[in-house]
Amino acid sequence: MAERSFVAEVEKLRLPAGEVFRGEGILAITKALLESGVAYIAGYQGAPISHLMDVLADAQDILAEYGIRFENSASEATAAATLSASVNYPLRGAVTFKATVGTNVASDALANLSSGGVTGGALVIVGEDYGEGSSIMQERSHAFAMKSQIWLLDPRPNLPCIVQAVKDGFELSEASHTPVMLQVRIRSCHLHGQFVASDNRAPAFSVRDALENPVRDVGRIVLPPASFVHEKEKIEERWPAAVRFVQERGLNEFFSEKAADVGIALQGGLYNTVIRALQRLGLADVYGESQIPLYVMNVTYPLVDDEFERFCQDKKALLVLEEGQPNFIEQNVASIVLQRRLDVRLHGKDVLPMAGEYTAATVRTGLRAFLEQYGWTLPGVAAEAAPPRTAQAAPAETPASATAEAAGSAVAEAVIPAAVPAGAAGARDEDILPPLSETVYPRPPGLCTGCPERPIFSAIRLVERELGTHHISADIGCQLFSILPPFDLGNTTMGYGLGGASAAALNVAPGSAPASRRAISVMGDGGFWHNGLTSGVANAVFNQSDNLTIIVDNNYTAATGGQDILSTHNTVNPTRSTGHEIEDAVRGVGVKWVRTIRRTYDTKAMTAALREALTTLSAGPKVLIAQSECMLNRQRREKPLRRKAIAEGRRVVRERFGVDPDTCTGDHSCIRLSGCPSLTIRDNPDPLRQEPITAVEDTCVGCGHCGEVAHAAVLCPSFYKASIIDNPSGWDKWKHRTRGAIIAWFQRGLARRRDRHAF
Repeated sequence: MAERSFVAEVEKLRLPAGEVFRGEGILAITKALLESGVAYIAGYQGAPISHLMDVLADAQDILAEYGIRFENSASEATAAATLSASVNYPLRGAVTFKATVGTNVASDALANLSSGGVTGGALVIVGEDYGEGSSIMQERSHAFAMKSQIWLLDPRPNLPCIVQAVKDGFELSEASHTPVMLQVRIRSCHLHGQFVASDNRAPAFSVRDALENPVRDVGRIVLPPASFVHEKEKIEERWPAAVRFVQERGLNEFFSEKAADVGIALQGGLYNTVIRALQRLGLADVYGESQIPLYVMNVTYPLVDDEFERFCQDKKALLVLEEGQPNFIEQNVASIVLQRRLDVRLHGKDVLPMAGEYTAATVRTGLRAFLEQYGWTLPGVAAEAAPPRTAQAAPAETPASATAEAAGSAVAEAVIPAAVPAGAAGARDEDILPPLSETVYPRPPGLCTGCPERPIFSAIRLVERELGTHHISADIGCQLFSILPPFDLGNTTMGYGLGGASAAALNVAPGSAPASRRAISVMGDGGFWHNGLTSGVANAVFNQSDNLTIIVDNNYTAATGGQDILSTHNTVNPTRSTGHEIEDAVRGVGVKWVRTIRRTYDTKAMTAALREALTTLSAGPKVLIAQSECMLNRQRREKPLRRKAIAEGRRVVRERFGVDPDTCTGDHSCIRLSGCPSLTIRDNPDPLRQEPITAVEDTCVGCGHCGEVAHAAVLCPSFYKASIIDNPSGWDKWKHRTRGAIIAWFQRGLARRRDRHAF
């Protein structure tokens, strides 16, 4: 069950030519694929393109109408290898996955694809997840594009440009016989806008046509001597063809080219950010009209030398805006400037941060530092409520102060100081903001309320109290949050599904002396099917590992949005085969010691299974499968049904837990060992006790883990379970009144006894 359904939105994909399409970026990309005559699509979910996979899954009926093959691939490598269908046949194919981790997984297939080249258009849509909001290592797709000479598109973040980039990508691929990468940032995926639709079209050459007319060309297979010929083709044929196509089609854009003697060359994906920064400096209006010349690189690889030479004419300085590091584009531009002997000073990372996301505030600070070097008067930032005002460049014969004075008092009144970080270029004492660490509390990520993975890690902590600490190899996914408080578990993480492989070296042969604690590796069910079955479990069998692998089976690839996988149980999808047990798979590759816990919230069973796995004398790898459905997906499924039942007047019971303030001792072991977000602290109602007590917020989903784990798998006596009943029956109401009367009778008696013994 995906975290979001697009069943209603995908109907927009049927819009004919001339109609206005309004919607989200990922829907626009799908519409562009349909308008491009794509023959097949594949991919693997991952931020920020997870929803693109969800849209494609919900649009399978529409795709089938045009004979388009779509599948959720087992991994990014599987998706990339699917593009081999375009090597010998004029089939247009597209794949999508998360960059850069997905690109890394797919690298072998992509490198082979790029070496041999393609006949049909091959488009790789990568979701670029870079910056402080990213969950992965800070790398860029650009390096891989350069390594394998795959052309890289980075369109301006608006729907017409993104749609056109999809179409241009296919044509560029076919014109240069090279796969093309289309990079879309998270803002591009989720921005809303509109464009004029074109008709959807079936592929001119279909998958069925390819199967009925097979073609073989040994020259496209990467084997010597063909592989050496491929390299020659890349340089002498494909690269020049790509540059010609980019120039002739005008894929890169020039704005206000002659407006000033300084200019900015920027990645297309940064265009909106740059325009916003220029607006805040009074150098662009709300329509995007800039007083600074802009060269927008919607194609960031390869660069076009002639276009840079054209843009640099009559300019004394050029700022290259390139998000991330290393500064590949800036280095390339420096080479162009040197080889073409252009009389222009080059700036880039000298006025902008070397790494990190380029937000509007960051870009504004860099632009200020750059422009002030060349005589621009920038008195401040235009007030949000005021109309845009323009700051003029000072001519060589006019002092900067004169220009500022000529701007008029109205401009001065509509200006407020620019807020910049301490130590930034151009910062003044009155502009400096305090560090975020002094004003914003840290908020590390964590598991959801009621997450079935929480009791697994609590059980590990409890077992380690008995057996000592163990080396734990973590994995990509929700379970990676176990490295943070309150669990503080996990030593390394090497990649999706590589939890088992990460512990491969940390293994002592059975019977060797001295005896050693077993290493523990953890992976989710998504990682298991992605890569872990072969690289982790099968590898452990082959090498006679004695370690323990815990497979967290929560029914979905939960961390990417709840997409179905082979072992998903509770959904019925006619286009997929699910319900395949992980236990059958691990036994199938030779694991002898396998235990499956069907309910992870049973802390007693979890600790017993872990204790046995870590102490058994049985030789060979141990696999513990911990099953419980992802609570977030369960709530997505059950809440609409519960709301519907309540609206229809049916009786609905919901369980939740609470804490008796008179019983709670305030030791907070429930919080320390579970860390559930529904647990908090409140003032102690007892005036003779100082320590705060635990309280349960209304977000509780009634899993009961906090109470169990507080006293090592015995429900803490301060916890109670309550049943909340909507639309109660007459019997429910009678029981409630009777209980209330009995409790009130006891309370009155207690009060009378207290009164008798009171001083």
